[in-house]
Amino acid sequence: MKILPLHRLGAHVSADGSARFEFPLPWVSGEHGNRLWLKVIHEKDQFLQDIQPFSFEMSHSVDSELGDSWSVTFNIHDQAPSHPRSAWGQAGRYVYRFLLENPNHPSLDWIIDPFAREFGTGKLSAFTLGYEPHVWSDNELSWKTPGLSDLVIYELMIGEFAGTVDRAIERLPYLADLGVNCLELMPVSNVLEQIDWGFMPVGYFGIDERFGKRRDMQRFVDAAHRAGLAVIVDSVYGHTSAWFPYSYVYRHLQYHENPFMGSFAKDYFGESTDFNREFTRDFFATVNHHWLDCYHVDGFRYDCVPNYWDGATGTGYARLTFETYRHVQAQQAQGGHWQRFFSDGNQNLIQCAEQLEGPVEILEHTYSNSTWQNETLGTAAKVASGDFGQLTEYGFRTGASGYPPEKSVNGDRIPKAPLQYVENHDHERFVCRFGLTHPTGDRSELLKSGDRGRWYKVQPYLFALLTGRGVPMLWQGGEFVENYFVPHEGWGRVMLFRPVHWDYFYSGEGRSMVNLTRKLLKLRKENVQFRDGDHFFYNHYDNYQSKGCLLYSRANNGRFSLVALNFSDETQWVPFEFPFDGEYEESVHGGSLSLSGISEGQQSWLELPSNYGRVWTHHA
Repeated sequence: MKILPLHRLGAHVSADGSARFEFPLPWVSGEHGNRLWLKVIHEKDQFLQDIQPFSFEMSHSVDSELGDSWSVTFNIHDQAPSHPRSAWGQAGRYVYRFLLENPNHPSLDWIIDPFAREFGTGKLSAFTLGYEPHVWSDNELSWKTPGLSDLVIYELMIGEFAGTVDRAIERLPYLADLGVNCLELMPVSNVLEQIDWGFMPVGYFGIDERFGKRRDMQRFVDAAHRAGLAVIVDSVYGHTSAWFPYSYVYRHLQYHENPFMGSFAKDYFGESTDFNREFTRDFFATVNHHWLDCYHVDGFRYDCVPNYWDGATGTGYARLTFETYRHVQAQQAQGGHWQRFFSDGNQNLIQCAEQLEGPVEILEHTYSNSTWQNETLGTAAKVASGDFGQLTEYGFRTGASGYPPEKSVNGDRIPKAPLQYVENHDHERFVCRFGLTHPTGDRSELLKSGDRGRWYKVQPYLFALLTGRGVPMLWQGGEFVENYFVPHEGWGRVMLFRPVHWDYFYSGEGRSMVNLTRKLLKLRKENVQFRDGDHFFYNHYDNYQSKGCLLYSRANNGRFSLVALNFSDETQWVPFEFPFDGEYEESVHGGSLSLSGISEGQQSWLELPSNYGRVWTHHA
């Protein structure tokens, strides 16, 4: 894979008005009668009927690396405004598109620039005349991406979480205070709709116009790093929208083959990208480079990996993560912001797969260091339904049973861990598992919500999430019992706006859950055994699971903690033989809940409150 020449591709406009556009369009040449036009208009003029866009015919050439490519150079100030009211020539955002004329097909308008760095309304690409780039803070030269074992991830969608980038920046101190240290942003790349999860992208090299311009996302990442928060972006590479130009153009021209798109691995939805094509591989390697270099992100959450997973030695996902790892390694000598990935001899680039079909395999055989997996969530959901027989499986899931702690690949030592969660954007909030309400009186499925009166039932699952093995992930608002319901299928999942109920933070339920979240995250941060320790599940059905309880320990280099959880609605007393003499501090609430005078191997009876947990940590 190679990095494409971004210094040429897309729109490049200087403050003096000089502009150059280049659009690689393999197999579409001038020799076959094709003509390509660039159409540009000032954003303020685009809805005025008397003002039409300027059209500039582009020249065809054959590039040794890109093949057929089209370009045009002009100066904005050389064109007189077409109407007295026109904003043409003024500073600000301009929107543009391409128009293709082919002798055998009708003209094809509204072609998006696949290398655009900014976007306008709907299917319009954009650039800004007089653009003022973000000036990165000095903090960027000292910022370090956290190591895998230290990660605590908070998944959020900027629009639902805060509405705008500026308001999301205002919330960053809250997230840092909560105790998380990594943000996983749902897709921020360009899509067509104003309300959209973002998984049908049409533009990859910039943020959607809903979120602003390049500098707005750069400001967000800069502010996050200053607050101690890493940022990874949800990246959708296995499929695109039908309006993505490398799908749209060739389908219209009725080509039998496509230089970018095509069947590859599994085609779940959308238009499939074909990683057998060199251009496709280079394009997405370049997208990764751009987000690492331009936006300073700390890594990627790769969406729907089965769409481009063709094995450990294939040309798809495995090769992309390998090439990205190697690319970051090669940048170390440059210093600057690239130094963020290197500490204590390790490279900490975050490459997280969404490989729900083979999560262990993806960690065993690729340069991914983490992966989504629904095994823990699925088992927790069964326990929540009252099936305490699943507590045994849940015990193994909290310990990430079967997942390698690290792998050595080609001489590279890579730590490995699954993400652990009971909520994410794909599923209803966990409190929904305990009952649903229709607070508006409307019985529509889309308006159902979880019964927050049963918030307390979520508590033992939070204990398990934040004290178990693996990388814990919270989904926006889960820390104060957000209760949206999400249907299992249909467009209502994606195209319904579900803003976070920040008022829940001030409710009794919200305050209780936020306080518990903060305590458990502080416990994890201050005790290495929870971040990078052995996990031992006490699989004794009669003593524990039969009573709705789950016990496991975390240990590291002499540090020992017992986690005891009660998922039932009644207080339970359970026996346990502690492995060391001495005092065991109750690490969440302390005080009289701590245990003293414990003798090694002597049976103690532990009181576990209903729908709650205890954590006892040994002090010699």
